Amino acid sequence: MTTKYPKRRSQAWFEKQDRDGFVHRSWTAKPGYPQDSFDGRPIIGICNTWSELTPCNSHFRELAEFVKRGVLEAGGFPLEFPVMSPGETQIRPTAMLFRNLASMDVEESIRGNPLDGVVLLMGCDKTTPSLLMGAASCGLPTIGVSGGPMLNGKFHGKDIGSGTGVWMMSEMVRAGTMSQEEFSEAEACMNRSAGHCMTMGTASSMACMVEALGMSLPGNAAIPASDSRRNRLAQLSGRRIVQMVEENLTMDKVLTREAFENAIRVNAAIGGSTNAVVHLLAIAGRIGVELKLEDWDRIGREMPCLLNLQPSGQFLMEDFYYAGGLPALMAEIKHLLHGNALTANGRSLAENIEGAPCYNREVIKPLEEPFKERAGIAILKGNLAPNGAVIKPSAASPHLLTHRGRAVVFESIEELREKLDDPDLDIDENCIMVLKNCGPCGYPGMAEVGNMPLPTKVLQKGITDMVRISDARMSGTAYGTVVLHTSPEAAVGGPLALVRSGDIIQMDVSKRTLHLEVSDDELARRKTEWTPPPRPDRGYAKMYVDHVQQAHLGADLDFLVGSSGAPVPRESH
Repeated sequence: MTTKYPKRRSQAWFEKQDRDGFVHRSWTAKPGYPQDSFDGRPIIGICNTWSELTPCNSHFRELAEFVKRGVLEAGGFPLEFPVMSPGETQIRPTAMLFRNLASMDVEESIRGNPLDGVVLLMGCDKTTPSLLMGAASCGLPTIGVSGGPMLNGKFHGKDIGSGTGVWMMSEMVRAGTMSQEEFSEAEACMNRSAGHCMTMGTASSMACMVEALGMSLPGNAAIPASDSRRNRLAQLSGRRIVQMVEENLTMDKVLTREAFENAIRVNAAIGGSTNAVVHLLAIAGRIGVELKLEDWDRIGREMPCLLNLQPSGQFLMEDFYYAGGLPALMAEIKHLLHGNALTANGRSLAENIEGAPCYNREVIKPLEEPFKERAGIAILKGNLAPNGAVIKPSAASPHLLTHRGRAVVFESIEELREKLDDPDLDIDENCIMVLKNCGPCGYPGMAEVGNMPLPTKVLQKGITDMVRISDARMSGTAYGTVVLHTSPEAAVGGPLALVRSGDIIQMDVSKRTLHLEVSDDELARRKTEWTPPPRPDRGYAKMYVDHVQQAHLGADLDFLVGSSGAPVPRESH
């Protein structure tokens, strides 16, 4: 064969005129591809997280076909491959346990195969960060295509949001203000189409982060999954990845420090999920950008929330798209963003959002009249969280952001559930609920149990929020005055492990403090009495707890931090 295209990584497989080249070409051509399919054309991998066990990604087979069309139109050759798909709604003990495993699957699948560029199909919460992390460790030209949010839920003539509505209605049932029959009826009304949660949960937040980072085409974040414009964007992304290979536009040229700073500010402006904190820290660690937990507070603390979207507000992602989507929102804060940041379409962020119109000011508020003031993620520190803890002020009750109360401690999620409905539980709305052993090592995997349900006796008084503190995460669809990601976690002997019921805790979000009113001497004495919880003794769970970093570092595995690139491996035969 003669090579009429520039030298490609894939040609180390397909160009050779020997036994190995015969094997690589012949087996790949089995479906009936002509031999010139491998004649120097860019080989584009389509990394697909389709799975029936991940309902949010159930439309990805069709979406991949539109990507393939675009790749072929641009002169590339598409090859789709599956990777692990940790679905948020089904997998136990938590999808977060498998985020790093899925990232390893992505990384090794890319590095080990004849690929010149990659399209990432991602949607459900952990599929987005895991694909970005794995691809970042390889560094090939890469573009993201999110699956899009599902259509608005409709229940009794009103819109209901996935996740957010579940948490709200389940508390109403426990409080006696909603019947079990109505709760069951809502099941069929909430999830009406393909796509991920249509609230500003973690999936929507991370789709926005992909676009804010510059890793997708403009408009990627908000197009509903069932809208034909989602398929069109997928096809255009297929065309674009071929051009990116021609331009050698690799991930490290897009994922710069400026890009991460843009994402932090955008996350505040959309009222985004606290989960974006651990995910962006992990992605930055893979690409080699220095990003710290404190940067979230320093860069985003003064940012207002402009987006009136559940769980912080009223509307849903479908409404956000019709209002102009993320380009319209970013145009409102363009002077606060690094406009020169390069994006996947080869243009700067400023060029992408220039003149982006807003069609609904109820949904996207102007900067001079924000939905909420100072809505960025707040990082709290003190003797209860020496390495930091996270709170989302835009989802909290303002009167609780400064609070001093008596701790009511639950040693595990099972103890919490066992005691929650007990009328003899010694708790009232002024107490602070403390949940232990739900962090990266403790659960294991740092489950989304930090938004603890309130005790029944409190709900029945009409109370809907209390201060809650844990080393866990919470769903991005959740809300409340919830302190999360407390580091170091209880399972490794962090101060959280030493809290006892009756201790006084003081929190002041304005001062960024979280203090346990117990002397250092008493804490040292308690530490001598502390016994570590049992750990997994085999398989991936053991590897995970042996190597996972704490939340303030992104909860990645220590041996995965950094990038190994994508050199051509030695031959397989």
